[in-house]
This record gives sequence, structure tokens and C-alpha cells, in this order.
Amino acid sequence: MGALLAAVLVSFLTTFFLTPKVIEFLRGIRVVAVDLHKRGKPLVPASGGLCVSSGVLLGIFFYTAVQTFLFNHTAGSLVNPVHLLAATSSILIVTLTGFLDDLNVKARMVRTKDGVNVKVGFPQWIKPILTLPGAIPLIVIKAGVTRMDLPFIGVVDFGPLYPLLIIPVGFIGASNMVNMLGGFNGLEAGMGVIYTLSLGLYIWIAGEREAAVLLLTASAALLAFLRYNWCPAKILAGDSLTYLLGSLVATGVILGNMERAGLIVMAPFIVEFFLKARSRFKASCIGRVREDGSLEPPYGRKIYSWTHIFMNLGRLREVEVTIGLLAVQVIFALLPFFIL
Repeated sequence: MGALLAAVLVSFLTTFFLTPKVIEFLRGIRVVAVDLHKRGKPLVPASGGLCVSSGVLLGIFFYTAVQTFLFNHTAGSLVNPVHLLAATSSILIVTLTGFLDDLNVKARMVRTKDGVNVKVGFPQWIKPILTLPGAIPLIVIKAGVTRMDLPFIGVVDFGPLYPLLIIPVGFIGASNMVNMLGGFNGLEAGMGVIYTLSLGLYIWIAGEREAAVLLLTASAALLAFLRYNWCPAKILAGDSLTYLLGSLVATGVILGNMERAGLIVMAPFIVEFFLKARSRFKASCIGRVREDGSLEPPYGRKIYSWTHIFMNLGRLREVEVTIGLLAVQVIFALLPFFIL
């Protein structure tokens, strides 16, 4: 337990002290995005995944080193290093993919309705394909257990289909599902703190060390990042963070064999998927900023996102919509401890 707490602290401190340096670096190379819910539409550095992934990786490496050198492979004290190294490989691959998107390699410019020129990255259709390589490390080590307890069906053994089909589909789905709900200061990181902490504690209690170390170090890194990402943000999440968050959940769920808990905790994003499907995935989470700083729902009474629900409740500002969604995530994050 002491090694885990130390790894969590390493993860937090790494991200906390690294993020200001990353902000300066991103501003220097002009990897910036428009903060759309601010009057004046300021340009803010955008690629938070670099900060969070660094904290998670150092936390995992620290924990593995402690287990290897101090406990000397004693029974019950050492996690499977192959699993953790596969997880770190997935983290690096997905973070790199998201960072390339944040770099906007094609440097295409579009003009918003507000007259702001914004660089856009890869087309939406190609993003699921780009996250597929992140699943390969988990596939080659045959991570997880092929037997799954499915609701209303019971236990099903997928055999070789689990690593070859279930893992890549689940990984791609999670990586891109998290990307659907965002665009508000503190939202992606704030929800990430909640669901990684919930799943990490749940699986630690169940005794699955690898998944717990991954998720709890991620929660600590996200909490440190939130210090700079909260409204008004000094750095935005970017695709490097949203892809990373999805891959962390997918990897943790696979290594911890907790598919049911993962589905329950991530239910807000599943709901978001179906809400966006009503618009054929053309709707945006972003609201229109009124003169008083409150947000106007972009489609009137039509609901295509969780954010539209809150914006229709009244003249809420960005931070109030974010807090509302964090409260929703807390509710779902607590459910596995009571119903499973």
C-alpha cells in the first residue's frame, strides 16, 4: 500500500510541476486552440495529454521499480511487469496520436460563425483508425480474461475472439467515446479524476494490482493537471488528453477484468453517444456565449448532448455546466460499490 501511495504522489508532483513548462512549450510552438466559451475567444495552449501521460508513466515506473528492487519479487508483492509495460506502451502510442492531431499537421484553417480562424486536425472519420495501434500491446500479451459475465446472458467465453476482436473494439470505442464530451474548462480532466479514482479503488479492493496502479496514478496526474485546466484554463485538454483518458479506462478495465463496473461508471459517455447519434454525430457540445457570460443552448430545446441539458436549465455559465456534469459523473462512479 505504501508503494502505491508513493507512486500516486510521484504522478501528482510530476504533472503539477511539468505542466507550466509544457504550457510555455506549446505556446512557443503555437499549438493553441480557441477557448470558445470566453468572450474575445482567447487562444490557449492545447495538448494536456503530454502533462498527464508523463505523470502516469513516471508513477507506474516508480511503483514497478519499488516492487522489483525493494521487495525482490517476493510472492504477492510484485505486479506483472509485462502487463504494466504493455499499458505504458498503449499510453505512449495514444498520446502521440492525440498530439499529432493537436499539432494540426495539415494546418487547415476554418472560420467559425464568430469570425475566428481555427486550425483543425485530422478528419473525424479517421480518428478511430488512429487509436487502433494503441490496442496492439494489449492484444499481443492477450490481456484480460476471455470469459465475460454479460447482463441478461450470463458468462460467455469468447476464446481467441477476446484479444483479436473485443480488445481492439473496446479500446477504439473508449478512446473516441470520451472525445465526444468536452470543450469546457475542467470538464475532461474533472470527469477523468472521478471515474479513474472510482475504478481504481474498486479494482484495488478486488485485488487486481496492475489496473489499480494504472488508474490511481492517472487520477493523481489528472488532479494535478486540473489546477491549470480549471476555469479560466491556462491549458486545454486537446485530443492528446481525451484519447489518453479513453485508453486509460479501456486498459484498466481489460487488465482488471471489470467490464461491468466500467460500463456503469462510463455510462454518461454511453448516453452522450446516443444523444450525438440523434444528430448523426453533427451536433456540438459547445454553447453560445451571451453578453452576461452565460451559455445559450446551440439548438434551442433540442438535446444532443449532456451539456445541452444543463444549458436549458437556466442561464448557466461554463463553470456551472462543468460542475453539473461532474456531479452526474460522481453518481455513476459510486454505483459499482453498491450494486456489484
